[in-house]
Amino acid sequence: MLKNYLLIALRNLKRNKSYAFINVLGLAVGIAACLLLFLVIQFETSFDNFHSKKNNIYRVVSAFQSPEGTDYSAGVPFPTADALRIDYPQIKEVAAIYGTTDQQITIPVNGNEPPKKFKEATGVFFSEPQFFDLFDFKLLAGNIKTALTDPNTVLLTQEIAEKYFGDWKSVIGKTITLNNKYLLKVTGILDDIPSNTDFPLKVVISYPTLKSTSMSSQLTDWVSVSSGANCYVLFPSNYPVAQFDASLKSFVKKHVPPEYQKDGLTIQSLSEIHFDDRIGNFSSKTFSKELITALSLIGIFLLIIACVNFINLATAQAVNRAKEVGIRKVMGSNRKQLLLQFMGETGLITLCSVIVAVIIAALSLPLLNNLLEIKLSLNLFQTPQLIIFLAAVLAFVTVLSGLYPALILSGFNPINALKSKVAVKTTGGVLLRRGLVVLQFVIAQSLIIGTLVVVSQMNYFRNADLGFNKEAIITVPLPGDSLSTLKLDVLRNQLVEQPGIKNVSFSFASPSDNGGWYSDFKYDNAAKNVDFGASFKLADTAYFKTYNLQLIAGRMYLPGDTVKEFIVNETLVKKLGIHNPQDVIGKKLNFWDGRMIAPVVGVVKDFHSESLRDPIVPVVMSTWKRTYQVASLKIDPDKAKQILSSVEKLWNNIYPDYIFEYQFLDEKITDFYKQEAQLSQLYKIFAAIAIFISCLGLYGLISFMVVQRNKEVGIRKVLGASVSNIVYLLSKEFTMLIVIAFAIAAPVAYYFMHQWLQQYTFRIELGAGVFALTILVSIIVAWLTVGYRAIKAAIANPVESLRTE
Repeated sequence: MLKNYLLIALRNLKRNKSYAFINVLGLAVGIAACLLLFLVIQFETSFDNFHSKKNNIYRVVSAFQSPEGTDYSAGVPFPTADALRIDYPQIKEVAAIYGTTDQQITIPVNGNEPPKKFKEATGVFFSEPQFFDLFDFKLLAGNIKTALTDPNTVLLTQEIAEKYFGDWKSVIGKTITLNNKYLLKVTGILDDIPSNTDFPLKVVISYPTLKSTSMSSQLTDWVSVSSGANCYVLFPSNYPVAQFDASLKSFVKKHVPPEYQKDGLTIQSLSEIHFDDRIGNFSSKTFSKELITALSLIGIFLLIIACVNFINLATAQAVNRAKEVGIRKVMGSNRKQLLLQFMGETGLITLCSVIVAVIIAALSLPLLNNLLEIKLSLNLFQTPQLIIFLAAVLAFVTVLSGLYPALILSGFNPINALKSKVAVKTTGGVLLRRGLVVLQFVIAQSLIIGTLVVVSQMNYFRNADLGFNKEAIITVPLPGDSLSTLKLDVLRNQLVEQPGIKNVSFSFASPSDNGGWYSDFKYDNAAKNVDFGASFKLADTAYFKTYNLQLIAGRMYLPGDTVKEFIVNETLVKKLGIHNPQDVIGKKLNFWDGRMIAPVVGVVKDFHSESLRDPIVPVVMSTWKRTYQVASLKIDPDKAKQILSSVEKLWNNIYPDYIFEYQFLDEKITDFYKQEAQLSQLYKIFAAIAIFISCLGLYGLISFMVVQRNKEVGIRKVLGASVSNIVYLLSKEFTMLIVIAFAIAAPVAYYFMHQWLQQYTFRIELGAGVFALTILVSIIVAWLTVGYRAIKAAIANPVESLRTE
């Protein structure tokens, strides 16, 4: 019986090659897209799930209160971990870890060869040994209990050890130098860190080493908070976590000075860290649960579109198989047998589609990995979840696509079928097919609108006026040691002599930068601090000319190596309740209880110091040479290659122990929106897939319609109908269905994209242009799809279709 069903199914598919091809291709593309989205979602939801104690691990985070609401930071005061151990002895374990950026590692070599130098943008941490009691990062060599107990000891991952030394097995006992200052002994080798973790460990230095660094003064400071200073706790099973969270208020009152107790601490479970972009993590990548939901819905919708094609074509083909059904029923087949046969045919098509989909997904995976900068693999034999997913898709698509056509076909009256009295309308599929075409284009047009909105927002990011000049500016990280700081004047003098360099400025950061240094202050001899924090933009006087920053009141601060005068931005003036910027000139700002006091001498026009997701923040500017971390070079873009080459040579002469690195400022700003750019590309791809699958269905339907109305077209031509009349006749129904679909898709897409845009302080307005372009594109694509078959039918010789009448 099964063999008979299989043979019949194969014969039918062979007889209707174009029908089979369209169905297999449509289903395969839809399933492949769904499979790729499943891999992305599975990867993003697996972050740090491999830790055995994951359910009891929490992160302590800071909550800063302001009139606008609560802002969060992953960082906490450095003494937090030690204080928690004392105040909460019932907690199972507490671990502090401090993440840093842009660290240079130097490897000594034998002989007269120069030492090897490496720059690690991320991955260098200072960690307590307790961290490895909480998290399951394995050691390949060394003893984790003792490897990080002493100062100046370090763990390397296997990959990093091989990068530095070649063979990781002989690295224990060797030394590396951090930032040309701290000699560290390798005491252990970590197994390579999985890609699905928010702890991108590369170099892990013992926590006691911090006491000998510039961070030593902060180790007992309960006021300052660095976002890299994280604290994790491991609670015993069934511990009252909510009660602990509430008790942190009294913990803060006990340790934090009274004037800073309005800010507090709270906890966040490990399972939430990867999805919470309010706080962030060490990997600097978050993936919101709303985004997971959106991608899941896109995958399901693409699968539904593909299934709709099958249902449309199968019900349309039902007329051609009516006699077959009639004969089978006369020969004794019952409805159950026919139902199984037609479902079996659907299952066979779906199975072929799944196989083709896996091939398409495998070929597309490297492109997806490159786009999203992740490491996905399609290994069916090592990933049971993939087998289960594909089996579920096979069953879902077979039932969804095949059940209704099978019920229609198996339900034909044998007498009517044999007398050829089964027509298109009597199959009961006309209204359904129209409804399904509308459903397809509702989904496709919604994706097009979403894609256009995301692309428009990305274009807004790229082209928005940031309040400063970002073009043709190179930023170069500066060494942080005191000896290098003394050479800044030499560096400046030699840089300005280089042809093509227009301006040179040294500063703490560029005008728009990730992270920052924030603090509240006392204004005009007030007794209390203001209720907001200001961002420090510490820079020399050349900073304003380099970035074309405009003063709207007062004057430029005088050159100097220390803080003597302040310039503030318009937003800070408004936050103080002052309407005339001139009124703030001469007033003093007092930071850190008198440790830094200076008058305001100027007000700068507002500029975006952070991404366009966030509002413009209050800014305080001054000179402070010791804090300068970046050199900004305004260059002639036509001579960029020669300039970079000469600057590197100059750098190597002045700073031979430090690696020369640079980045164009506009590229750095673009990186702020990397995730949006990646999603924009994803949406473009999936919108194109949705349109492609929908057009496959349209092509199949117009092909069937041409066959069914062949004689009608011939008669109309004989009676004088023109080619344009025939094309209009065959195309008008599809055009009307697309318009109906747009009427449904437009308000739905408007609502969801309006909600999406609310996360950005600076955003585009949803205008009519996006929707007009969507309907125009949909109609043009549909006309192009059906046009070929319609024109071919319109120009055919009517004698061919009428000669049998």
